[in-house]
Amino acid sequence: MALILLLGSLFVLMAIGTPVVFAFLSVNLLGAWLFLGEAAGLAQWARNTTASIGSFSLTPIPLFVLMGEVLFHTGLAFKAIDSIERMISRVPGKLSIVSILGGTTFATLSGSSIANTAMMGGVMLPEMLRRGYHPTMAMGPIMAVGGIAMLIPPSALAVMLGSLAGISIERLLIGGILPGILMAAGFLAYVVVRSRLRPQDAPMSDEDPAIRLKGWVLWKPFVFNVLPLLGIFVAVVGSMLVGWASPTESAAIGVVASVLATIAYRALTLKALWKSLIETAKVSVVILFILAASTTFAQLLSFSGASAGFLGMIKDYNLSPFVLVVCMLLVLIVMGMVLDQISMMMIALPFFMPLALAAGVDTVWLGVMILIALEIGLLTPPFGLLLIVMQSVAPPSIRLPQIYSAAVPFLVIEIGILALVLFVPWIAVGLPGLIG
Repeated sequence: MALILLLGSLFVLMAIGTPVVFAFLSVNLLGAWLFLGEAAGLAQWARNTTASIGSFSLTPIPLFVLMGEVLFHTGLAFKAIDSIERMISRVPGKLSIVSILGGTTFATLSGSSIANTAMMGGVMLPEMLRRGYHPTMAMGPIMAVGGIAMLIPPSALAVMLGSLAGISIERLLIGGILPGILMAAGFLAYVVVRSRLRPQDAPMSDEDPAIRLKGWVLWKPFVFNVLPLLGIFVAVVGSMLVGWASPTESAAIGVVASVLATIAYRALTLKALWKSLIETAKVSVVILFILAASTTFAQLLSFSGASAGFLGMIKDYNLSPFVLVVCMLLVLIVMGMVLDQISMMMIALPFFMPLALAAGVDTVWLGVMILIALEIGLLTPPFGLLLIVMQSVAPPSIRLPQIYSAAVPFLVIEIGILALVLFVPWIAVGLPGLIG
């Protein structure tokens, strides 16, 4: 009854349009009054909420966000994408390839799927449509590569997942690297094959200025505008991988490196810095509100007996650990059709993690697969978040069914990568195992 009351109230509030954070906070207040002892329960709820966001392990979130905002608002991210485009000439599906490579590069710097898709959509989509690209070849790669930011460090969502699920944040961040690279490679392979089989979908253009560039003139923008930024990613990931820095320290290294890069490029202005700090504060406050609401919600589920009742019901089925993990992933994929990623984590993790720990499942392996399942939800109709972002940046002539069809091939690739990680766990746990 407690489970039905808490989840039922939550879904009713979300169904009538209440923002996710306030829906959870409202249910928390109701649960604290009923299960923790009225006024004393509300006082305990306030203490629990304060404690949930006072953890030092959450510090990487605003630092990772600031790192991406600085590079975005100073324009260095745009320079990197332009430099990558100059490197590629007379290749079938060139602009789709640039979208994937540029988007993956930006993902290593921003950690935000929405920012990635919005930026790449605003920069690349108009030019691709102008050059006669099929709408699905123009929009699909941009949406697909946006989700990679959820996997590759710095990923604020991975930090949130690690904090909520009790998984090592350091290992979870490192564990997403190989699946993210494999996903980008799969997207590239699809674009190249389709461009060769159907060249009319991604026509080559003679107006491409890179065709006339040779030697150092061609390589110079890449060396000066891309490699130094990739060095920031190497510093962030490398410092964690060799055991020199914790996630918080590596995030701080990334911020310092980003600011130094903007100074070296003479791109840092007071206006850009102020804008970056304001946007970082906005995003960080929202994330911390979500974490506070989710943590206390999980505590209420435990205290009311809802979690114990649900776990007992599942244990009665005697599922093997592998089948249990498959069921969890299927639940997340279905949830991704109608819920955003934050809601999915807040609802599912209080139930999933006790089950996984009881079954002896490797939590890093499970955490990486949860991230991939959350990424799949970004592209899953009808309410995939990146589908909505793409609709907001696409021309009015582009209809929603076209956006759905553009996402389908890349959705299949993501599901394939999820299956690969499921059957070959080393892809997720191999690099974390090297951490000193």
